[in-house]
Formats: sequence, C-alpha cells, structure tokens
Amino acid sequence: MAAISIERVTKTFGRSPALRDVSLEIADGEFMVLLGPSGCGKTTLLRTVAGLERVDGGRVRLGGRDVTHLAPRDRDIAMVFQSYAVFPHMTVEQNIGFGLRMKKRPKDEIRKRVGEGAELLGLTPYLTRYPAQLSGGQRQRVAVARAVVMDAPVLLMDEPLSNLDALLRLQARADLKRLHGEVKRTTIYVTHDQVEAMSMGDRIAVMRDGVIVQVDAPMAIYDAPATQFVGSFIGSPPMNFLEGTVSGGTFSGDGFSFPVGRAPASADGRTLLLGARAEHLVIGEGDIRARVLVSEPLGSHALITALVGRTAVKVQAPIDTHVAPGDELRLGLDPAHIRWMDQATGEALP
Repeated sequence: MAAISIERVTKTFGRSPALRDVSLEIADGEFMVLLGPSGCGKTTLLRTVAGLERVDGGRVRLGGRDVTHLAPRDRDIAMVFQSYAVFPHMTVEQNIGFGLRMKKRPKDEIRKRVGEGAELLGLTPYLTRYPAQLSGGQRQRVAVARAVVMDAPVLLMDEPLSNLDALLRLQARADLKRLHGEVKRTTIYVTHDQVEAMSMGDRIAVMRDGVIVQVDAPMAIYDAPATQFVGSFIGSPPMNFLEGTVSGGTFSGDGFSFPVGRAPASADGRTLLLGARAEHLVIGEGDIRARVLVSEPLGSHALITALVGRTAVKVQAPIDTHVAPGDELRLGLDPAHIRWMDQATGEALP
C-alpha cells in the first residue's frame, strides 16, 4: 500500500508562509495533480513529501508510515524533476540504471530493469546514445524511465513537461497517462498547465497562496468550481463572470438585464457573480443582448469576444458562424449551467 497522507502541513520561508495548514489524502495508485499559478506552494508541497523540505508543522505519511523527519533516501520514493537532470557523460542505459547502481543492486537485475524501463518508454533503440544525441522529449523520457525502474511505490513529478514544445507535450501527456495505467504507482504531479491537469489526473488539488482551494475529479472542478478563482484558472477560455443582483428571477448589472429562472434562495438582495462557460452561451434567440468585439477562428470552433453590458465575455460558436465587430447578438444560457458565487468572497453558493 502506498497511500499518501498530508496532515496540516505548514512551511514558512523567512516571514513568507509557503504552505498554510495543508491537508490532503491520496489513495494507493491514484494520480493526483497539484495545480496552481507560480508561487502558490505546489512545488513546496511536493518537496515536503519528497523530504527535500522540512516542514514547520504537520505530518507526512507514506503507506501509513510517518516519514515527516526521514531523509529522502529513506522514504522509498522516486522523483522526476522539471529539468531533465540526466548525466551528459553517461549513455541512456547508464542514466536509467543510475539509481539502481547507487542501491548496489545485482548487475543482472539492473540490466533486466533497465531493459524493461527502456521498452516501456520507447527508448530501446537509444540505449547506447548520450543525452546530447537525444531530443528534449527523449531526454525527458530517460528521466521518467530512471524513476520508474526504481520500483518505488510513490512517484513524484515536478512539472516534467514544461521544457517541451507544444507537440512534444501532447505526446508526452499521452505517454505518461499510459505509463501510469501500466505501472499504477501512487503519483503526485505538479503543473501550472490546466490542460495537463484536466487530461491526466484522477483528481486535481487546486492551490492558491499556500492553501488547497478545491480537490475533486477534473470534470467536477470544471463544471462546479468552488470559487471564482478556480473557475477563472480552470478552462481555456476561463469561465465568464457577470456581476449583478437577482430580483424576481431577473439578473441585472452594469448595462444588462435578463431572466435567469430560479436562483439560490439566499440570492435576493446580494451582489452576486453569475458564472458561465463559453460553450454554454449559445448564439440565437436568447435573452442576453451582446455586441461583438472580435471573432477568432480556431479550426474546430470560433471564439467570439462580446460585450454584455460593459463586461467582456467569451462565446464558443460553430466555425461557420460569421460575425463582425459591432454586430448585435442574442445569447441563450441554460439555467442548469449557471454557477452562482458571492461577489464579496468569490465562493460558490450552495
């Protein structure tokens, strides 16, 4: 069993708190993604699990074992860093087997495991090459293979794809997801890329300012963000937000007013944020008046930016939608896809 339990962990650098009373439970074999903007604490949290940072408070348990004060080598983990961290003077075969040699495993075992790791990551033809003879994606696969062959029950990845170009990242995401399905290691994966998080994680822990804001399955977070920040951070484009008040089933704000049907019982008289995804705003016979600012053809669809009152919103439309700046539109919105949030706190209403 390799479940991970992070219990009320705090970490401060000087006077700056990096982690604030963070708790997180990760099941055996789960692929957990830590997602958030730069400086939110996600890498620091990963490093506390690895033992590379000492916590100021709280506990870390791996497989039920308290490892809070153990050195990294005693935690039975493997880690892939943001930089490839491959040794330029070693061949691919030597790089993959480096950790096993440090543990003084028998040569036959090292040869067998390196062969298995290379085959799993598609590196068998490159075993005799040096890193300088490899592409960036191949070097990253060498780093992953080196971690996988260690056979550690916990695999930690710190933004391993951030140095790759867009096409390589696309392929590497698929490779890592397939790899996890085959080896089933408990994995913590750090990224600031919400597309990576959505496509790879069993669950996502969204972080901000040293705290975990929401933990759930990717589509649950996408459809029902717990805060305005989560709605703004998850999704491309991010969730649209309109500020206004509800009265008698009508939502009114700066330059707009339209019916929204049933609103939360606590909504009357409060300043609220109405959240809606771009794909849930439909051009046609709706009740929301909008004026086109710009239309961007993106191949599979068009992304239209329009003003609702004085607020710009994004609308996902069929690619054959022809609109020009200044055109007047009517937008429809299914009340089932509206997410209500308190304007003062940014938190979702029940």
